[in-house]
Amino acid sequence: MVYYFLEGGAFMWPILLTLVFGLGFVLERAYSLMMSGVNSDTFFEAVTTSINENGTEAAKEICSKTGGPVAAIFHAGLSKLDRGHDETEKAIQNAGGIEMAFLEKNMIWLNAVITISPMLGFTGTVVGMIAAFDAIKAANDISPAVVAGGISQALLTTAFGLIVAMIIQTFQNVFVARIDKLVLDMEEQSIKILDFLHELNKK
Repeated sequence: MVYYFLEGGAFMWPILLTLVFGLGFVLERAYSLMMSGVNSDTFFEAVTTSINENGTEAAKEICSKTGGPVAAIFHAGLSKLDRGHDETEKAIQNAGGIEMAFLEKNMIWLNAVITISPMLGFTGTVVGMIAAFDAIKAANDISPAVVAGGISQALLTTAFGLIVAMIIQTFQNVFVARIDKLVLDMEEQSIKILDFLHELNKK
């Protein structure tokens, strides 16, 4: 692999940098999304039980100690409970929007790597083909030995650029699926907590 990397010429280095750059954000997103997960049904039961037995302050304390978007929207709703149902619903919606933005944070950089790495590869291909034709011109010969170096460089940069894009694209697809699951869970739990708090205010 190292041999092929070195044979690819100067454009292999920026392609490598895009891979390192992309993997850095992959690690950040993987950790962040992993920490955002929570057993929402169990958490909902814990919060509602705490409200019934110990009041909203105790429930807010549970939310503060729990990570993830569900805990954040629960805390936002409980913080506005004394202002009525409309304010509580608005607070939950606002918190939901903020949490969605947090879940999608840095995904744009993964898109950038997926787009840029093949472009660098194709640029390396063009440079390699130019080198091949220059070699033909200088040697005044079109034999395979003359053009092999430039064509090899051209193909290697394209291959490595596409490989980088495929690696990051795979991770991005996994993250998008995870984000969709978290958003759906967040929306379902928002409805449940709003219904619970609405019934609580009626008592």
